[in-house]
Amino acid sequence: MTRYREICSELAGRIRAGELPAGSELPGIRELASRFSTTASTVSRAQRALADAGVIVTSDRRRARVAPDGLVAARRFLHAELVFRLAGSDDPALDAVTRSLGRAVQPVGAEGSFGGLRAVRQGRADGAAVHLLHHSGVYNAPYARGLLRGWRPHLIRLWRREQGLLVPPGNPHGLRTAADLAGLRVAKRRHGSGTRVLFDRLLLSADLNPDAVAGPETGSHLETALFVASGVVDAGLGVRSVARDLDLDFVPLVAEDYDVVLGGAALDAAAPLLAALHDTAVRTMITELGGYDATDSGTVHELGP
Repeated sequence: MTRYREICSELAGRIRAGELPAGSELPGIRELASRFSTTASTVSRAQRALADAGVIVTSDRRRARVAPDGLVAARRFLHAELVFRLAGSDDPALDAVTRSLGRAVQPVGAEGSFGGLRAVRQGRADGAAVHLLHHSGVYNAPYARGLLRGWRPHLIRLWRREQGLLVPPGNPHGLRTAADLAGLRVAKRRHGSGTRVLFDRLLLSADLNPDAVAGPETGSHLETALFVASGVVDAGLGVRSVARDLDLDFVPLVAEDYDVVLGGAALDAAAPLLAALHDTAVRTMITELGGYDATDSGTVHELGP
């Protein structure tokens, strides 16, 4: 049993360290058996365990090879006991993905993109889901570089998503842009959320004072949709998927990058989330919600020291 675990840990550790990149061959069964002073059957058992975990792929006629997503799978295999504390922005697809991961991802009670970044900076969270457009025209990365300097900041791409106006069926006010919101009652997300930042920016671009637009504040995309569906407000800014859930009409305004910001030390804990984002069934579930593009989901971008 000790040798079996040692073999699994060594091979997964070498893959995690980059010594064995995707597609590379593992040492032969006889070589590993000699190295660990054990039997070929014990080595075969270890390789079956790694194959079941998605770390390697095996073949009857060839040596085992590192799987295409072997790095992510190796992290998950080696650090199954870790919990990834995730703060930040509200998103229906992210809620669905994290629920499927159980205790591997623990939501942290920090509202909005700015609150999530603050939670990471203060050590209360390992990562933050954000969708913040920088004045440079780039989403998320400038905030990660600035706030996590010295932490080896990274971005994990979740997906691109549509945000737009949630309106009653038939769009009775004929809304097409943010400029059409003048004089209407509009649900607004709370300050500190990325959607509130986007909403205010859209209003300012339309020469409207955000403070002059009347309406209640909401805590989530779903709550905004409920306010529209119940007739409390004429419109609200939110993601397309909640419009579909409540049979509302949707007026698309922007497509935005939705990412997780984290330091390099948190990548191991994020492995279950990364593995889920690479799963075809999970990507299909995300896109079927409506308004999501999961083409690049699970890609990891290192942003600097």
